[in-house]
Amino acid sequence: MAHDKLSVRNLTKIFGTDPQHALRMLKDGSAKEAIFRETGSVVGVHDVSFDIKAGQIFVVMGLSGSGKSTLIRMLNGLIKPTSGEVLIDGENVANRSDAEIVRIRREKIAMVFQHFALFPHKTVIDNVAYGLKVKGTDAAIRHARALEALERVGLSAYAKSYPEQLSGGMQQRVGLARALAADVDILLMDEPFGALDPLIRRDMQEELLRIQQSLNKTIVFITHDLNEALMLGDRIAIMKGGRFVQVGTAEEIVGAPADDYVAAFTQDIDRSRVFSTMRVAEPAHALEAGTDTRETALAAMRSLGRDALYLVKAGLPLGVVTHRGLSDESTVGQSLEQAARKDFPRTSGDAPIYTLYPLACQGVPIAVVDDDDRLIGIVEPGAICREVGNERDRTGADAAPPLPAGSAALAAGRQPLAASLQEGAH
Repeated sequence: MAHDKLSVRNLTKIFGTDPQHALRMLKDGSAKEAIFRETGSVVGVHDVSFDIKAGQIFVVMGLSGSGKSTLIRMLNGLIKPTSGEVLIDGENVANRSDAEIVRIRREKIAMVFQHFALFPHKTVIDNVAYGLKVKGTDAAIRHARALEALERVGLSAYAKSYPEQLSGGMQQRVGLARALAADVDILLMDEPFGALDPLIRRDMQEELLRIQQSLNKTIVFITHDLNEALMLGDRIAIMKGGRFVQVGTAEEIVGAPADDYVAAFTQDIDRSRVFSTMRVAEPAHALEAGTDTRETALAAMRSLGRDALYLVKAGLPLGVVTHRGLSDESTVGQSLEQAARKDFPRTSGDAPIYTLYPLACQGVPIAVVDDDDRLIGIVEPGAICREVGNERDRTGADAAPPLPAGSAALAAGRQPLAASLQEGAH
């Protein structure tokens, strides 16, 4: 199990001539505005705590002035906190000496800035290798590592070019390559794509996710764009007035906003690209091949109020049996397997909802299968429409019932369906 690579405990930053006085007022419950009026001090970050596991992308999203850039600069020592801890691999690095901060930056943390921060007089490969040069790395080694980093971002052909010869998106790739070449575990990215055109920005987001799949870095990513946060973040923190308003996954933030502030950000989000299939899945209540019959299948459909049920063998879906098919005289005498439709739609539990649209047009529930192709649930087409239209939120109706834990519980085909219905299964 991944450990906490970076932990922050009660981190606070107050700008002013007497921050400790302002800190005492803050702890006594004084508002930021009152503190400013009395002391002239500005509360930049107030009592922020979070944990990031190794290999996660943690996105901090907030508007200008919310404190997000101050926060990220405290993580690598560019700004010293007024109080609180910054723990890297369990070691508190807050308020270290300047020499120790330099060492930590060289060994543990690299930063990617919004405006590239490239040396215009150095070639691309020399820009990428600069951090290694500062470390004292041998010239041949740093050249090889810089070239490897450029290959990862698709710019090895431009190694001898100068920054001014590259587009904005390419320059940002150079900045990313420089961070990768440093070969540290933690990347801090302060609105790195904010200065790019929308199409280039999207390309860079996808590039980052592609690189992350192979390098598995621990990333703190700052943005003011919620769509970017939802696309990139394993977990997301919404920041306002120097504090975290809500921390959670994309589904948690869009599906259950903590307050009106978060709800205002999420109201126009395309839910189908945020929520996964499991959000709208229901227990399969499958029929068991060789055990269930036409009679038990029809009885189960009546009891469940469904027009179709999946037929499984050892948990694997063989096909979907429909009420219309069993009612057709031409199928009389056939086994359930013979009567089942074999060309049924299927998907994985982590697939985004929008990928279900073409599958929902096939007229039968969509089979949800696990990595071993076992049936773990179904999705009714109507459930997709309700979720995407946010109908539950508007009507106050209950959310879709959660699936029981474990695929064995989901696939009611572990025993004959008729027997499970008699035992009180839904």
